[in-house]
Amino acid sequence: MATIDDAVKTGSGTPRRRRRPRGGLVTIATVVALLAAMGLTVHGLGAADNAVSNYDASSWLWSAGRSELARVNGVTARVDTRTEVPGTRRHPMEVTQTDRLLILRDLSTGQVSSLDLATLQITATTRTTPGLGVNVALHEDAAFVVDAVQGVVRQLDPRSLAPVGEPVRYPPGITGGAFDGAGRLWIAVPSEGTVSAITAADLPDTPASAPAAGGGGGLSPERVETYDVADPAHELVVSTLDDGVAVLDRTAGALVTVHGGKVRPTTLTTTAPGALPARTSGSMVPVTVPGQRRVHVVAEGGGEVGAFTVPGSGDRLRPAVAWADRFYCADEATGLIYTFDAQGRLVDTIRGRSAGPLELEVRENYLFINAPDSATARVVDDKHQVREVDKYANDVLGGDPPPAPPPPPPPKKPKVGKPGAPRSVTATAGNAQARVSWRPAPANGAEIIRYVVEGAGQRREVGANQRAVEVKGLTNGETYRFSVHAVNAKGAGPPRSSNRVTPTAAVPDPPARVTAQARADGTVVVRWPAANGQGNRIARYAVTASSAGANAPAGESTKTELVVPAGELEFGRQYAFTVSSVNNRGVASAASPVSNTVVPYAAPGRPTDLRAATVPDRPGTVSLQWAPAEPNGRPVAKYLVDVGGRSIEVTDTRATVDGLGNGRDVTVRVKAVNEAGPGPESTATARTVAEPRVTVTGSSATTTSATVSFTVDAGGGKATCTLSTPGKPAKSGGCSALTVSGLSPGTSYTFTVTASNAAGRGTTTRAQATDALYGIATCKNGDSGEEATYCDRDVDGRNGNEIFAVTRQDNDRQVGWAKPGTRLKAYCKKPGEEVYAYIYNRDKRSTWWVQVAYDGKNYIPWAWLNLEGGDNINVLPTC
Repeated sequence: MATIDDAVKTGSGTPRRRRRPRGGLVTIATVVALLAAMGLTVHGLGAADNAVSNYDASSWLWSAGRSELARVNGVTARVDTRTEVPGTRRHPMEVTQTDRLLILRDLSTGQVSSLDLATLQITATTRTTPGLGVNVALHEDAAFVVDAVQGVVRQLDPRSLAPVGEPVRYPPGITGGAFDGAGRLWIAVPSEGTVSAITAADLPDTPASAPAAGGGGGLSPERVETYDVADPAHELVVSTLDDGVAVLDRTAGALVTVHGGKVRPTTLTTTAPGALPARTSGSMVPVTVPGQRRVHVVAEGGGEVGAFTVPGSGDRLRPAVAWADRFYCADEATGLIYTFDAQGRLVDTIRGRSAGPLELEVRENYLFINAPDSATARVVDDKHQVREVDKYANDVLGGDPPPAPPPPPPPKKPKVGKPGAPRSVTATAGNAQARVSWRPAPANGAEIIRYVVEGAGQRREVGANQRAVEVKGLTNGETYRFSVHAVNAKGAGPPRSSNRVTPTAAVPDPPARVTAQARADGTVVVRWPAANGQGNRIARYAVTASSAGANAPAGESTKTELVVPAGELEFGRQYAFTVSSVNNRGVASAASPVSNTVVPYAAPGRPTDLRAATVPDRPGTVSLQWAPAEPNGRPVAKYLVDVGGRSIEVTDTRATVDGLGNGRDVTVRVKAVNEAGPGPESTATARTVAEPRVTVTGSSATTTSATVSFTVDAGGGKATCTLSTPGKPAKSGGCSALTVSGLSPGTSYTFTVTASNAAGRGTTTRAQATDALYGIATCKNGDSGEEATYCDRDVDGRNGNEIFAVTRQDNDRQVGWAKPGTRLKAYCKKPGEEVYAYIYNRDKRSTWWVQVAYDGKNYIPWAWLNLEGGDNINVLPTC
């Protein structure tokens, strides 16, 4: 690219004199004021001694739920170091990095911090205005803070965050602020339709030797190139290239590339606004149209080379990123990343773990895909191998990862039609010009692409976020009227006409200064001193709001202040204001100097997806978790939690509350608190664990065991159960049926079922008798196995199967005899005289006697009695 010294080229090749910054010494106290270095906690392998190992293939990724940075090694796809950033939980964080430096910007607080990767120490911090509207850019040793609202681009020494030289100044409402691969910082100016490049001043050897702003010495950044890329007031989006810049004109549906000093426009075949990544790698620029789920590919040298459709539905597509001859397009509604080859064919789908924000960045020859709100990241190498990274691996910080946010409800498909007419179309006259402004038109389901202003023989197209236009070249004394209509993907909507105006040279002065204040109720009050009407009465004042890349009317007032209602301006976005005086003849002044920047805010939104649950292993305790409340312009400082009258404050999105009593139904209330105060509450109900309740459903028994069946209401806890009866060990087991063994036959028992949990225990009883045990009186010939004659009572001498009152063969204590085959009920066993039963029962012999039901309870030798069920004497209890 040709070197340009005293002049810079316009898009047509005509040199344009480079503008020098005006105003002398600029007040930048908020930049030079260095705060105390914030304390960091570093975890991982080797800490500082290992800080720079493998740095050339790594990237630092932000985890909002844990307020920590994780360095992910692209080669291993593992985290080797983590750094906690205190006080930033769930804050959105802008991370810019080189191999030696890391600069962070907390969007919730505006704090900027510089981290030296050689020592893993914060070297400096400074403040910027919080919210969207300021961004930080870093390339090698060059760092810039871009204030898009004020139009101020300041170079900082990244080691100390001290300012370097004088800032480069633009009109309010610029956009861009990223480096290309050649080290130029590119800025787009929508109000002018231009894009320009800034080069950084060389830094001194030590941070302390850098002169402050306005300090002289020739040490200042320079605007070195400027190109016309669009009509003034078009909506512009910037993506820097390896060498140059791509500018998407969302109003005209065109992509302009600037490479090698040449400007190449390409008209896109799309009818909806597109988007670009902040940085494009390679020679192909993907332009994503979320509303149509289409990606158009434009060559760096100009010309659309292809287009493809992204599967799925909805418009939550991130801008596609080019990497190694493929295009990666993330759908934040589903967590899916679709991969397309150079011909636009879908070749892979990377499945995420949950929906939510996704960040894609090409760095160190790898594509890093980060989900800031989850534990997961991914690394893609230049061969397109995808590996998942657990950013929370090894539990360096302890505790569980935050719960995954619930999937969003499926989007409702809106009815799509042409836009409605713009509201409040107003014209004010100036000197040979008129200013036309309006409020937004109803989009009717399709994003507005542009507005068209017609009148005075002119037709102007302006961006959807540029709802004010200066129509010049008018004749003083003539009367004009203008019309405005909106255009979306379905076509042009109906026009709305302005009032009539007559330009004149007799214009009032603008207010000399403007101040703005964001208030806790969501409103913004803009104030200014009365302007000089130059002989005419000032009838009203028109206020314009500028934000990053946008300018739009904020309202009108007959007083010297305007209160912008809550909700008119986006919470969390930075705004500055200019005011024009309008006299009683409808003639407007030029715009006033720009005001200070403010960030509208209000109380936070309602916490969503509140879930309350019983804690099963803790009495009187419930657990809660919820999705973060919308911060509405200020970070959520804490959550107020009320559970059944117990109040606590937490900074996380989960809590456990105890001391509530057992078996109690409680109402849970949670509300978020920020600088504006508490927001609306979410409610849920939960029940603490209760003592279990046991219900017996049945019982059964054998001769020596009993089984009790039952059900248990565990009260929301985890119950353990036992079955017991006096004199026997309790049996533990499942809470459905339990069996106690070793019981006496034919005995009545009372069984107790006990269920226990964290809250206590519940019991119930059941009566159950065991079955009786019987034996068969036996008298057989030992040799033949047949009944012997002496087993018959009529035979003289001793008869078989005699029954005694004692446990010995005492004829005086004989109570009778049992005919062979008689079934006798058995009660228990008792030791006594050994009986040899050869002639009675083959080789059976024992000292055991069995108490049986015969003329009351009397005894028969076990040798003469075969017990049923296996003839096991041990099943009988001892008498």
